[in-house]
Amino acid sequence: MDCTFSDILREGERLDNIGFGDLKLIQKPDEFCYGVDAVILADFAARGGMRWEEGNKNGPDGYRGRLSVCDLGTGTGIIPFILSHKLPQAEVIAGLEVQKDSAERAIRGAALNGLSDKVRIVHGDVSDNDSLARLKEEAETEGFDIVVTNPPYFEGGSGLTGKNEAKYIARSETTGKLEDFIKAAAYLLKEKGDFYMVHRPSRLADICWICRKYRIEPKAMRFVSPTLSDEPNILLFHGVLGGGRELRVRKPLAVYDENGNYSQEINIIYER
Repeated sequence: MDCTFSDILREGERLDNIGFGDLKLIQKPDEFCYGVDAVILADFAARGGMRWEEGNKNGPDGYRGRLSVCDLGTGTGIIPFILSHKLPQAEVIAGLEVQKDSAERAIRGAALNGLSDKVRIVHGDVSDNDSLARLKEEAETEGFDIVVTNPPYFEGGSGLTGKNEAKYIARSETTGKLEDFIKAAAYLLKEKGDFYMVHRPSRLADICWICRKYRIEPKAMRFVSPTLSDEPNILLFHGVLGGGRELRVRKPLAVYDENGNYSQEINIIYER
């Protein structure tokens, strides 16, 4: 059931207009809030990892017919909401979130955006088989065409420690490790289905090794840096379940231009 602005916010929450057709997102400022990595991941997935013509800014021609999409670690729903706009042919977009409060915000956000029939949110854990089974049930599918994930970047015991538990869980491998996310994606995907992930370049060797362990063949990657003169600090990764062996490294993406403004491509991704 869809709902209105007046009855959707709880104490300490705010409602952000994220664009993309006037979509709204419920966030709690003192907890984890989305960043540019989620937005560029959604665009990367919507354009098929750019395995189709790179000049195609409106999404890949390769995705036709009914599409089922799944987001692992969906937070408050940023990636499913953006994909609902960038992949309008997707009939169902499921999201799995381990933190109950975040999952509940995603459900309310879907209702506010009029997406309750398309975006299905499940509160659960990527390492829990029952949670993964519920995702398939919610999406009414035996396997997803596309699985995306923006998992925690920091290994357990590294990075930030947890004065703010919700933020710590979102950023650190406390409830799910990198291998858990990739293993879950392999279980959820159809054969030849597409897997998209954003992570840190320092984990590239781990990502490729774990993906091959679960039959996800690395197909494309793209490095993202603050400017073209900086070292990359973000990695966009595309793999295919049961895919053939051919890996392409795409041209790098800079978030900012030489004047400190958002780059032309970032503005295109944000549809500004």
